[in-house]
Amino acid sequence: MFSGMDFPGAGASKLVIGVGNEFRGDDAAGLIVARRIIEKQLSDIEVVESGGHSAALLELWRGAELAVVIDAVSSGEKPGKVYRFEPIKEPIPQKLFSNRSTHDFGLVEAVELSRALHSLPKKLIVYGIVGATFELGENISKEMALAIEEIIPIIVADIS
Repeated sequence: MFSGMDFPGAGASKLVIGVGNEFRGDDAAGLIVARRIIEKQLSDIEVVESGGHSAALLELWRGAELAVVIDAVSSGEKPGKVYRFEPIKEPIPQKLFSNRSTHDFGLVEAVELSRALHSLPKKLIVYGIVGATFELGENISKEMALAIEEIIPIIVADIS
């Protein structure tokens, strides 16, 4: 995961951004997905891990043709449920990505600020996977592990 002003992947044509915190249970989902995509060694795809800080997200996807962002969400729905949004076509429901405070000014705000600055990627896809546990020191839930395995081929199809 990068920190500070180091933005590996910034300006990539096709970008996958896994968002999360590997020490907070299901919040690690985006990071795990990113690592699994890296293992596939796809050409012309940049994959990065992010803590979800809005400034980093803005910098990462600026200039991208396609960016896919994966994060865990808390919605009250069944754990493992996957949401898919294309913010250029539809708004992202704020409540999905804001019920936890593990990230600063969050993903939805980053998308809206990027929209206002006319710096959204030409295509942006956001996946939110409903988590069961976000407690410090917890492992990912069984439901999240299954959802991760199911979502990877879908993301690969999105970026291919």
